[in-house]
Amino acid sequence: MPNRDIDATWKYHNGTKHSYLSLRVHPHFLDWENKPLLFKIYPTLEVTRLPKDFEQTGVAALSAISNPGVVSHEEVLPSLDTIAQLLFFSAGVTKSRKFPGGETFFRAAACTGALYEVELYLACRDLPDLAAGVYHFGVAEFGLRQLRAGDYRKVLVDAAAGDPAMAQAPLIAICTGTYWRNAWKYRSRAYRHFGWDNGTILANLLAVSTSLRFPCKLFTGFVDQPVNALLDVDLLKETAFSMAAIGHNTAVPSANPLFEPLKLPLVPYSREEVDYPAMRQMQEASNLTSPDEVAAWRGSKLIIPPRAPKGHLIDLQPPPGSTLPADTIEQVIQRRASTRKFARESISFAELSTILDRATGGIPADFAPTVGSQLNDFYLIVHSVRDLAPGAYFFHHERKQLELLKEGNFREQAGYLGLEQDLPADASVDVFFLADLHKIVATYGNRGYRATQLEAGILGGKLYLAAYAQNLGASGLTFYDDDVVNFFSPHAKGKSAIFLVALGRSAKK
Repeated sequence: MPNRDIDATWKYHNGTKHSYLSLRVHPHFLDWENKPLLFKIYPTLEVTRLPKDFEQTGVAALSAISNPGVVSHEEVLPSLDTIAQLLFFSAGVTKSRKFPGGETFFRAAACTGALYEVELYLACRDLPDLAAGVYHFGVAEFGLRQLRAGDYRKVLVDAAAGDPAMAQAPLIAICTGTYWRNAWKYRSRAYRHFGWDNGTILANLLAVSTSLRFPCKLFTGFVDQPVNALLDVDLLKETAFSMAAIGHNTAVPSANPLFEPLKLPLVPYSREEVDYPAMRQMQEASNLTSPDEVAAWRGSKLIIPPRAPKGHLIDLQPPPGSTLPADTIEQVIQRRASTRKFARESISFAELSTILDRATGGIPADFAPTVGSQLNDFYLIVHSVRDLAPGAYFFHHERKQLELLKEGNFREQAGYLGLEQDLPADASVDVFFLADLHKIVATYGNRGYRATQLEAGILGGKLYLAAYAQNLGASGLTFYDDDVVNFFSPHAKGKSAIFLVALGRSAKK
């Protein structure tokens, strides 16, 4: 079983680390003439346009973020309008900006380099205004292209080892990553970005599905081959990364229809594509090959005992819900962006407490270690937060407490750790995600690496939404891997750096 050959994770992870020296020894220059197209287009398939006049949920964003995955035993079937809402606020184009020579499109969820390498597909039963089938979400046209007619959900249910949430879902979303579209800028490190960029989409999806009262559960454990075959993706270019079961119905799919390759033409992404084999090798090494292996993988729950604090503890101080901003999840997603410059102004401890509290309320996913726990730990460098001393902190998410590791002004160090950029130095606070990959991979195999990166993206997406819900800014960043771990050691000794989100007040343009 390739998933248990865990040397593959360390080969990839160590081989894609950033360091002060590596960026200078192996510089990378962007070939703008060969920049990939940001949309996947099937030119021979007709597009069914999705409605944009859907009714707003009116649910406050901070409420939607903190209560993901509504549990319901009643039949809840999405309509075409609600599917349009889910897609628009998860991965749709929310705004555009014209400039001399072109136009830039911004989407609902943050993405590394604004390259949008994650594609969304749907498999559904007969729904109001939408026939059973397998569909691709055409972002450019905001529409659906039908790849297969008929109910193929049983293929996905079997791939997920018959999980009840998947079996009872009338709608299943499949997320894929397209290698070249992100590797054009980030080379082999782009596989890490699959998790980050897929995760921010899923953070939005969870919040919107919660607002619509749809149960939603996320999956990283499934047999890869039948899922990829159902979508007929070219595995040299694109691969299934995660799935989401949405809604609830009492009738589970019974038939498992046969299907043939589609062999549909596509609009090329670029004049030529550069192959980075390390990404595909990592993906293949994390593949699960049978439902039995999936069931065993899902049963391998990682137990992470709470860490006993040694330093000074500070309780979070989120204000009462009635005093929090009531901006709806739709309003917040539509104004969300990635901050390009922070103002070096303070945020309040109440605002930071709200962000951390709402972002760590749990994720309804098959990779969650135990209730209330998570694969990624939060380490903070606080620069300018009122009523909180500047310094380095560890966040005990299960206790809702910050532990002071060392006090001091670390703006210069934070800027260096964040790849020598101004953003982490100018932010009010930087949240570094670190994980004990040794324990995770020993428990989950190479698939655990995929889950860790995906969880980081979901948590990062929640930080984004909680910040923008309070009219603050956020920006996801990359980092010098080992230097981050060293900065937070000895507390972080043995862990691996996974992600970084800077938070603060955006500078006025």
